[in-house]
Amino acid sequence: MIIVSACLLGIKCRYDGESRSDETALSMVPGEIFIPVCPEQLGGLSTPRSPSEIVGGDGHDVLNGTARVIDREGHDVTASFIRGSREALKIATLFNITTAVMKERSPSCGTFHIMRKGKCTEGAGVTSALFIQKGIEVVSSERIHEYLAEHHRDRK
Repeated sequence: MIIVSACLLGIKCRYDGESRSDETALSMVPGEIFIPVCPEQLGGLSTPRSPSEIVGGDGHDVLNGTARVIDREGHDVTASFIRGSREALKIATLFNITTAVMKERSPSCGTFHIMRKGKCTEGAGVTSALFIQKGIEVVSSERIHEYLAEHHRDRK
């Protein structure tokens, strides 16, 4: 079983009410079970919602209290992002998940990059940072084809 950012599975949960499904990649491993997770919804945020960015660091910094998550209107939504990451971790723990495929550039799910002031910058999102801290392998949505191809090869 693999946790996957719900928007990658076609679930319209992004801030703009849309999804970013990758049907080709996700169909590469027949029989694999994908558990959809949207940490922002799990944290209590609505869909659609105002886009948010991490200010003062990345997800690791949010978790240690030195950065905040602020939406476009200036509201501090840090607590919702932390709550959502903890709920996603509960799901991962419940199902003994060791791998998560997360949507790159998201303030929740970004693995290597997040958006800051409209530009892509290095850093992890809040949920990806928590997963990494807890030893869950986090795979970027931009590398899903490679990961699933390798995973499928290993299962043969």
